[in-house]
Amino acid sequence: MTAATTSLADLSAAELLARYRAKSVSPVEAAEAALARIRTLNDKVNAFCLTAEDEALAAARESEARWLKGEPAGALDGVPASIKDLLLTRGWPTLRGSTLIDPDQAWTEDAPAVAALRRAGAVFLGKTTTPEFGWKGVTDSPLTGNTGNPWDPSKTSGGSSGGSAAAVALGMGSLSVGTDGGGSVRIPASFCGIVGLKPTYGTIPLYPPTPYGTLAHAGPMTRTVEDNALMLDVLAGFDSRDWSALAPPRGSFLDGLREGVAGLRIAYSADLGYAHVEPEVAASVEAAVGLLRGLGANVEQVDLRLRDPLGEYHTLWFAGAGKVIRGYPEERWGELDPALLEVCRQGQAVTTDEYLDANAVRAALGRQMGAFHEEYDLLATPTMPLPAFDVGCEVPPGSGLKRWAEWSPFTYPFNMTQQPAVSVPCGLTSSGLPVGLQLVGARHADALVLRAAYAYEQARGPWPQPPVLAGG
Repeated sequence: MTAATTSLADLSAAELLARYRAKSVSPVEAAEAALARIRTLNDKVNAFCLTAEDEALAAARESEARWLKGEPAGALDGVPASIKDLLLTRGWPTLRGSTLIDPDQAWTEDAPAVAALRRAGAVFLGKTTTPEFGWKGVTDSPLTGNTGNPWDPSKTSGGSSGGSAAAVALGMGSLSVGTDGGGSVRIPASFCGIVGLKPTYGTIPLYPPTPYGTLAHAGPMTRTVEDNALMLDVLAGFDSRDWSALAPPRGSFLDGLREGVAGLRIAYSADLGYAHVEPEVAASVEAAVGLLRGLGANVEQVDLRLRDPLGEYHTLWFAGAGKVIRGYPEERWGELDPALLEVCRQGQAVTTDEYLDANAVRAALGRQMGAFHEEYDLLATPTMPLPAFDVGCEVPPGSGLKRWAEWSPFTYPFNMTQQPAVSVPCGLTSSGLPVGLQLVGARHADALVLRAAYAYEQARGPWPQPPVLAGG
């Protein structure tokens, strides 16, 4: 196989696979192109905390041999991919952005999502940065420092899957797998201008069990909706280690992807009843919703009037964070991100009644959204109410806010309800920062969410490359 590798890093997984089948491109060439991007650009954004060039190229050569025989290992054979450094990866340390974890222990297990990608033949390039233990919606940690935005490295990539989002946006691999406990796939997807899906809880198995419980999901992060569906097909397989996982899907998430949105009932909420959205963001999302209407969807702007569950979300999230650090010697807690330690101490003070009361509010919200989806197929909202802000800050400077979830009002409610939600790029602000459209479906309606996102993406047209790729 021979082909120029000049732009291979910018190809989608689906495009790479088509070229592998045609024997016009080799997986080795694709891996070399992605690794070249990492060497050239990672210093600008700090997306990777570990890279493994020799291993990646060896895996790519094995993939090339399989393709030459016409015997690919699986649906993603030879596609360059990365793994968020919260997910166990055999042979590589999983340090979770923390100095508390011993890197020299034996690393013998893959998390379910990692094992699924490995079986499917994906070529692992390395591991991507995360805030310490994935605790917040921006990506910085005591271990790996700040991760910047591909559209402006002085701005945050979002989090906690910020390294994955920056990597995908810059062509440092076509795919990455992130995690989302309150928006951690969708926040960085919106800020970095990529596609990020939080599927229905249990669709992608998780192991080890997370202290954040059933708030936490794994999710595919890609540049296109088609790649997202392709990746979800692989990630949604069964893994016996997750006692709460759903049964494997009966079909492919690619089935029906191109059926469009004509006749779908889509509700548009600009604020969920409580959020403040910056005008430029609101304008981009309204234009995106208008495009869905033009494609034949029955779009209705609704006054949803949800009660903001932020307090209850904090109770559940902080309690999980408090549990995380109990596994490490208290005399070392001073090494933690100081804001994380503050949150952990709050979480350790949560009472049983407070935790159960928060879960009761969560259940009520789930019932409310269940009833809502008896009338509407999908809910459209902004993914984020604002564009990316200064890197290294938990909250926008001068905002008066204290904790990250306060500026992400559209994401955490749907972790509480376990619904599928995708962020797809829908515009740029006047300062050139991405805006995301969020599409939310009823539980188990993941394929419908992806179908609507694909219809929007195709009607929107090509998405521009981040300025960092052009040396900006």
